[in-house]
Amino acid sequence: MTRPVRWSRAALDDLKEQIAFIAIDNPEAARKIARRISDTALALGERAVGRPGRVSGTSEKRVVGLPYVMAYRVSDPSDGEAIYILRVIHTARDWPNERWPT
Repeated sequence: MTRPVRWSRAALDDLKEQIAFIAIDNPEAARKIARRISDTALALGERAVGRPGRVSGTSEKRVVGLPYVMAYRVSDPSDGEAIYILRVIHTARDWPNERWPT
C-alpha cells in the first residue's frame, strides 16, 4: 500500500535552506541532493522503515549516502494514513532529545 507523503512547512524550509547553501558552490550537487532527499521521502510512502525518533511520536530515516536525517510520523489510519515529513536535519547539527534543532 502506497501512502501519500506530505511535507510540513518546517521540513520544506529545512530543505530549501540546505539546498540553497550547497547551490552557492555547486548547483548540480544541490539538485542531486534534493532529488535523493525527495526519493527517500517517497520511499517512506511505500515502506515506512526507520528508527524511533528523538522527538516523541516520530521516526527518523537516514538519507543513504548523505549526512541528512528525515524526521517523520505516520498519521493515524482513521485520518487516511499518510507519511508526514516533519524536518530534514543535517547530522552535524546539535539535536537534543525531545526538541528540534534550532
